Amino acid sequence: MDWLVVAFVAAQAILIAIFAGVALSRGRTLDGVADGVRDGEVGAENDLSGEELVDGVMRLRRRAEAAEFALAQRLRDLAYLADLIGVGVIRLTDDLRVEVANTAAHVFLEREPGSMLGRTAIEALLDHRIEEIARTAAEHGTASGEIVLREPDGPTLVIRARRSPILGIWLVLEDVAELRRLQRIRAEFIDNLSHELRTPITTVGLLAETLARDAAAAGEAVPPRMRERIAKLEVETGNIAQMVSELLDLARIESGGRQLHLDDVSLGRVATESVERLRPFAERQRIRLEVEVMPDLPLVRGEAARLGQVFANLVHNAVKFSPPESTVTVSVRQAGEAIEAAVTDQGIGISATDLPRIFERFYKADRSRTAGGGTGLGLAIASHIVNGHGGRLTVASREGAGATFTMSLPLPGATPATPAPTAGA
Repeated sequence: MDWLVVAFVAAQAILIAIFAGVALSRGRTLDGVADGVRDGEVGAENDLSGEELVDGVMRLRRRAEAAEFALAQRLRDLAYLADLIGVGVIRLTDDLRVEVANTAAHVFLEREPGSMLGRTAIEALLDHRIEEIARTAAEHGTASGEIVLREPDGPTLVIRARRSPILGIWLVLEDVAELRRLQRIRAEFIDNLSHELRTPITTVGLLAETLARDAAAAGEAVPPRMRERIAKLEVETGNIAQMVSELLDLARIESGGRQLHLDDVSLGRVATESVERLRPFAERQRIRLEVEVMPDLPLVRGEAARLGQVFANLVHNAVKFSPPESTVTVSVRQAGEAIEAAVTDQGIGISATDLPRIFERFYKADRSRTAGGGTGLGLAIASHIVNGHGGRLTVASREGAGATFTMSLPLPGATPATPAPTAGA
């Protein structure tokens, strides 16, 4: 019976190799295979009958078939779920052949159901841009991109690719054509509304300014209450004009209509000039402004006017939320491969509840304590501008202990920061 024992051991080894290969190629662990082997083991020291050998092999086979069936059902279920939420899912092998593709993926790419399976990426996807995203993910782990198929009226797809920790590459396709259309409609609406509002607002502002001059010229003939109302009219007209301007600015930034004109910029000089423009406002509020610039700072690539807008917004907010006789400090220094500019105040701070939302459009932290109005757009605009420069705008604060807003811009040749504003205590 020795030859029978040897044959059985050899058969087990072959089956283990086959099941392990199937498990790895399907992205499964070897636990199920090991259990099957253990259950199917027959001690080599025992005498084996032909029936025992067949029974052991059949048990291994049934376990392998059950595992493969369960995996297939799981993949079908996941593909069905992806179809329900309108997301295309494609799995490529390491040599970029389509192994799995759900119905939504076929619909997005206008392919017959099942026609992509087994084909190379370029044959199945028919677009070298998608293949390039897959190759980048295979090399670097992740990749993404947005492409328009069959321009100008084809679907707009966001492609996200990620290398599997086991084998192959996963692609997720999402049609964002309707989202982009709604974004264009919103931007056009805000643009048109802002332009339509500017003329009457400008007219009202000029009338309010004229009334203020006439009241000053009339002297005591104008009652004090009337002077207060005229001054209030001037302030509110200015607030409305600022809101319209910021709405238009944000709409242009978000729609990509406002392109940056990059040049070599001294961030220290921009910070100093921005602070000087706001010094009269700070003096009226009895706030001290200090600027600290590290000497011999490298230049950054950026648009000075837009970066100045960021400083102006941050310093204005710091002054507005600071108590009288306190100090607002603007510091600029080098930190590794980036230049960091921080605006620090000694004001009311930001609560932990408000921190995660501080850069959202129209969001105002603790409205009951907000003085001087505001549109809630300034920080959103500042964040967009910094992100457009490849940098990051972050905030650190504790309620009642002031706040520090930090703008970090990469030096030329450095890797740009991930454009996602964050908040931290």
